[in-house]
Amino acid sequence: MKKKIIYIFISLLVLYAVIMSFCMYQTAHQPVPQKADYVLVLGSKVDGDQMSPSLKERAKTALSYLKTHKQTKVIVTGGKGSDEEISEAEAAYRFLRKEGIKKNRIIKEDQSTSTFENFTFTKKKVDIQHKKVVLVSSDFHLFRASIIAKRQGFDIYPLGAKTPNSIKLQAYFREYAAILKTWLFDK
Repeated sequence: MKKKIIYIFISLLVLYAVIMSFCMYQTAHQPVPQKADYVLVLGSKVDGDQMSPSLKERAKTALSYLKTHKQTKVIVTGGKGSDEEISEAEAAYRFLRKEGIKKNRIIKEDQSTSTFENFTFTKKKVDIQHKKVVLVSSDFHLFRASIIAKRQGFDIYPLGAKTPNSIKLQAYFREYAAILKTWLFDK
């Protein structure tokens, strides 16, 4: 009986991981509009004053869209952790400026410490009502981020940034738990 319960539990975990992986993949590979009002880049860790590989991939993905959509503005998000010299938003801002994106196209939200706060504080800075927003985050993170964004009234179109191989396994396992938490506790 005990083995059967363990087998059922493991089977359910595997099934959950497969379904969530499918949802994550599907969300990260949706088409994005050609005329978005904003690109919203979710923050990720900064090492000192340097972007982490995840944040760099997110910023590069946003840059690619911004270079071909000159009318679109970008919102970079993310606060400054205790072990960071600058905010995540500032690191992404510096990267985009260095790559030629004009200052008047970039809006910084540099107070948030979570995905939920990224959207909460962005709404306070920018009137997003009835605006098309391309949401850039790591491919594994977009499914959950999209749920949170829609709950807060954003009309978003996900655009997945590549997840660096060095963090892929850890990121996916952490995200499986975070999705469950979002469904059960974050309303």
